[in-house]
Amino acid sequence: MNMPAASQPIPVRIHADHVTEKRLGHWTTARAFEVKARQGTVVIDLRSPRIPDGDIELNLNLDRAAVKLLVADDAIIDHWELAWTGRGQVKRAFHSGRAENGRRIRLTGQVRGGEVRVQSGGIARLSAMCSREYLADARRANAEGGVPTLDDPARSA
Repeated sequence: MNMPAASQPIPVRIHADHVTEKRLGHWTTARAFEVKARQGTVVIDLRSPRIPDGDIELNLNLDRAAVKLLVADDAIIDHWELAWTGRGQVKRAFHSGRAENGRRIRLTGQVRGGEVRVQSGGIARLSAMCSREYLADARRANAEGGVPTLDDPARSA
C-alpha cells in the first residue's frame, strides 16, 4: 500500500460512477485532489478564499467523463502532465487563463475519452447557481437574513 509522504497532504477523493458529483462553495481547505470518474460528471469549485495559497493539484482518472472546474479569473491551468487516450481536451471557452501571477492549477493523471471544462467569472457563477445546492443556500440565507455565497465564495456573507 502506497502511503503519501509526510510532507504531502492527503488528497481529497471524489468519485463519480454514472452520476454527477458537485463540490460547490466553501467545501474544502485542501489543495490536492484525486478525481475518479466513469461516465459521470464532476463539478469542482476552486474559488473559495479558504483554500490556502499555493498550487492546486488535481490527479484525474477519467473514463468517458467530464470535469468542470470553477476557478478564479486569474487562475493558470497547467495540463502538461495530463495523459490522453482517445478523444478529449481541456476547454477554456469562458476562461482566458492569460494571467501570469494567478494561482496555478496542475492537472495530472489520465483521461480516456473525456474532457475538462474550465469556467471563471460570470459563467462560473451561473454554473453554480444552476444547482440544487444553490437553491438550498439561497433559502438558508433568506431565513438568516443574509445573502447566498455559493455563487461567489469570495463574497463574504
